[in-house]
Amino acid sequence: MKVAKTVKEIKSSSGSPQSGEPVFLVVGKLHRPHGVHGEMIMDVITDFPERLKAGSKVFVGEEHRPLRIKSCRSHQKGMLVCFDNFSTPEAVGFLRNWMVYVKASDLPSLPKGEYYHHQVIGMRVVDETNTLLGIVADIIPTGANDVFVISQEGGGEFLLPMVDEMVISIDLEKKEICARPLPGLIPDMKD
Repeated sequence: MKVAKTVKEIKSSSGSPQSGEPVFLVVGKLHRPHGVHGEMIMDVITDFPERLKAGSKVFVGEEHRPLRIKSCRSHQKGMLVCFDNFSTPEAVGFLRNWMVYVKASDLPSLPKGEYYHHQVIGMRVVDETNTLLGIVADIIPTGANDVFVISQEGGGEFLLPMVDEMVISIDLEKKEICARPLPGLIPDMKD
């Protein structure tokens, strides 16, 4: 199993947002104009930067203003993007520090057994006897495997590595993870 990073986002296997999921997902942050042709420096906040290309529709700012990407290219650790109908640094200057979004329904499908972070955060975690262990509060990417931060009802929390031995199943429809944590991982769990 693998969790793909996409900041604060959710999608079902059909690509449509499920109930309670965000409609827009952050894919970048605009910084400042670059050059004289209306390009802007953008940090990329997605595992799928290839979907940001000429002709792609994105939404910027808290009002989710629709814009179409005229051109984009890699630049240092981010991208240079230019939007249709903006051809000078002065014209795009007001977009400085705005977030760039895509619709959740436009996310690419993931292979079986892979999930977006936003799909997993907020899910109930139960053991094999259907006893509630907690709720996924956060995900820590470690390189080898992601680690779920599980918040418990009493205010405690524990870490659950996302490995096949401990995460038995993830059910997106039920919004539930069945886990087999090792004794000692959960503060109140008996050996």
